[in-house]
Parts: sequence; structure tokens; C-alpha cells
Amino acid sequence: MASKPFPVLENDLLLRAARGEEVPHTPVWMMRQAGRYLPEYHTVREGHTFFETCRSPDLVTEITIQPTRRFPIDAAIIFSDILVIPQAMGLEVQMVPGRGPVLPEPLAGPADLKRLIKTDVSESLHYVFEAITQTRHALDGRVPLIGFAGAPWTLMAYMIEGGGSKSCDKARAWLFAEPGPSQKLLDDITEMVIAYLSRQIEAGAQFIQIFDSWAGVLAPEQFARYSLPTLRRIAAALRSDYPEIPLAVFARGAHYALEDLADSAFDVVSIDWTVDPVAARRIVGDRVTLQGNLDPATLFASPDVIRRAVRSMIDAFGANRYIANLGHGMLPAHRPEHAGVFVDAVHEISSTTKAA
Repeated sequence: MASKPFPVLENDLLLRAARGEEVPHTPVWMMRQAGRYLPEYHTVREGHTFFETCRSPDLVTEITIQPTRRFPIDAAIIFSDILVIPQAMGLEVQMVPGRGPVLPEPLAGPADLKRLIKTDVSESLHYVFEAITQTRHALDGRVPLIGFAGAPWTLMAYMIEGGGSKSCDKARAWLFAEPGPSQKLLDDITEMVIAYLSRQIEAGAQFIQIFDSWAGVLAPEQFARYSLPTLRRIAAALRSDYPEIPLAVFARGAHYALEDLADSAFDVVSIDWTVDPVAARRIVGDRVTLQGNLDPATLFASPDVIRRAVRSMIDAFGANRYIANLGHGMLPAHRPEHAGVFVDAVHEISSTTKAA
């Protein structure tokens, strides 16, 4: 727990929208908003590997706050990586330039489960919690701080594939050929994620998002059998212990699961740019807040095109129970000034829409 009280939150639009309350304009933040598209990020990262950076509360605080200095965004998201959990479970993870995350010795079969360790996240991931507390104080109440974790299925996929994969063939093969060990692995990861997110909240996170980045490679029945129950367990556990903290889920590509996710304990369901917001709203109704879903490639367009796209997006989602975001994360080649156009357009257009 933090040793001193946190500053009073001045901008709570994200939290209010997540709970379905009325807000004067649509809150907006961007996945991967603290990262490689910002020149100041590269300055901070100079001389440090990716995971060295993640393990430094001072560097994490600076990187997390950088976008809030540039843009009037309505939230900061802690700079970290979903793969710190596999690291804590005993697997080596490297961030290789040009390739992304690489696990040199992935799980080749069920016998490799014995290589995994059960650890107290308060010790193994203490640097994340220290960074959250430090960042929360450094934000000085300007905007809420978002904490996050990878979903168990997505983490399992990385741990078996050894890195990113378009189809996750090896991990999906486990689900069919080794259902028992697959369930055991998912259960172990789920316990770790619950403990990890609980400690993030205790450290100062005010909003939690779970990233199921590889949900879309699963058939609906496999998602319902293996991924959805873990997501529900995590949400139920956090909702029971921390009822005041909004919970969001981003199951990328799992458009078929919107109904099930809306009927879980999540407050917010984030959708990618391949999902029609009108159809999504029809499915979820007012049970949850929707978040998303501008195609990140739109930010390569001219400011006028970005503004028109934002207007179409807001019109499609509607004025209530909505948080604006991208349909995935910021890209390294994005121009910061175009991200600024996106943020400003959301505020300006949604203010006009709500006033009409």
C-alpha cells in the first residue's frame, strides 16, 4: 500500500464513463500511447534495454507521463509489458529489435510445465508496483492511472510459441492434444494475473485493462472453453475485492464474444477496428461501456481526414457509455502531432454532440 495519500483526482471522466455516468465530453486515451512514436521516449530509453527500462520505477514514471505532457488525454497507462508474468514464472523473455518479444526456451510440451515456478508477485514484480505508486504521485491527480495485464490465453500462447504468431498453431494444438495440461497452465496463469492486478490496484492503479491480444485466433467454442472462463474469474475476483475499480477487457478479434463479455463482470469492453460500433452497441446495449476503435492507420492521414474519421466513430458509438481509443495501439511511425489531432477531435466533436 502507498505510504502517503494520493493527490485528489481532478479529471475523472474515464472512470465516470466506464461506470456509465454522464460526462460532458467523451474521454480518450490511446493504447501504447507511451512509446516508440515519441522522440522523448527514445531519449529516455537510450542506453537501457527494454526490460531494464521496465524495471526502473524512475524511467517508467517518466515514460508513462510523457504523453500527458503532450496531449490533453484523459488517462495515463503504466509503461510495462504483459510478458513480465512469464518472466516471473521462470521463462526468459527478450525484446529483440525488429522482431519484438522472443522467449528462447518456450514450453515444448506438458513436461515443461515443471520448469515454471510459483512466485509471490509482491517480490518478483515489485518494480511494477513501485512504479505505479511513484507515477500516481507524479501525475498529481491530473488524470487516472491505468494498470494492465495480459489475459491467460494470450500469455499461454506466447509461452508456447516463443514469441508473436499470426496463428498460434503450437498453442492451439495444446488445447486439442493436451486439454488437461492446457487447463492447468491457464489456471496457474490466472492465479498469477489475479494476484498481479490486485497488487497493481493496491499500489495505486485506478482502472484495469486486460489484453487478450490473441483471442481472435481461437474458434468461438475454444474461446468459450478456455479463454472466457479465465477472463470471468479475473473480473469476478477483482470486482469482489475492489468494487470501485473499473475493469476493461480487450479481446482482439473475438467479435463473436461480445455478448459473453458484456455479461461478465467487466465495466468496459474494448473493440478493434474490424468491429462495427453500431452492431457492437446493438449487442451489448447499455450493459457495458464500449471502448475503441479507430483504425490506427488513420493517424497516417491528414488532419482533416482524421477529424472526419473521429466524427464518424463518435456518431457510430453514440454519446453515452463510450470511451474513445484506437482499435489497437500506436505505431512507431506515427507522428505525435497526428495523435494530438485525434485527441483534440474527440473532445471537440463529442462536446458539440452532447450539447446538441
